[in-house]
Amino acid sequence: MAQYFEIHPDNPQPRLIHQAVEIIRQGGVIVYPTDTSYALACHIGDKPALDKICRIRQLDNKHNFTLVCENLAQVSNFTKMGNDAFRLIKSLIPGPFTFILDATREVPRRLQQAKKKTVGIRVPDCKIALMLVKELGEPLFTSTMILPGEDEALSDPYDIREKLEHELDLVIDAGIIEYQPTTIIDCHDNQIEIVRQGAGHAPMLD
Repeated sequence: MAQYFEIHPDNPQPRLIHQAVEIIRQGGVIVYPTDTSYALACHIGDKPALDKICRIRQLDNKHNFTLVCENLAQVSNFTKMGNDAFRLIKSLIPGPFTFILDATREVPRRLQQAKKKTVGIRVPDCKIALMLVKELGEPLFTSTMILPGEDEALSDPYDIREKLEHELDLVIDAGIIEYQPTTIIDCHDNQIEIVRQGAGHAPMLD
């Protein structure tokens, strides 16, 4: 049965953030808010938790998995960035963007895209998400809370708990978050290309 924390989106309660991170460290799968949707998350080194997220979303190894990072320094530990990509990402974070980058050895192989050895990176403009990552001290493996057969993420944490309370360890309620897809920018192999236009606007790529 999933625990349920109501965390204030503008003034997150540190005590609840700490409890949420302890659940993650102990192998839990959580649902938490970002700036564009609710998302599933677990510890990047926890294979059973990762497998559970893949089972909930029915994902295979062709899927581009995403790490949520606290800042650019953390991004640079887990990915390889050329100068152009570094400047671009620096100018756009935090915000509603996902960047596809070449993964370093710090990223578990099962989280890398099978053929390209890439990983998605996000630094969301969301206090709760950033406080979770800061408290954890490393990136969160994350996947948008879109159920199989659906096109959009669930926006109401009550609905999420109702549908998945036996699959999850924690649902963080930060109110209704209407789904907006992130803008995906492919920066791997020294290229920069928008592959999906979403909520984020990158005027320098117009």
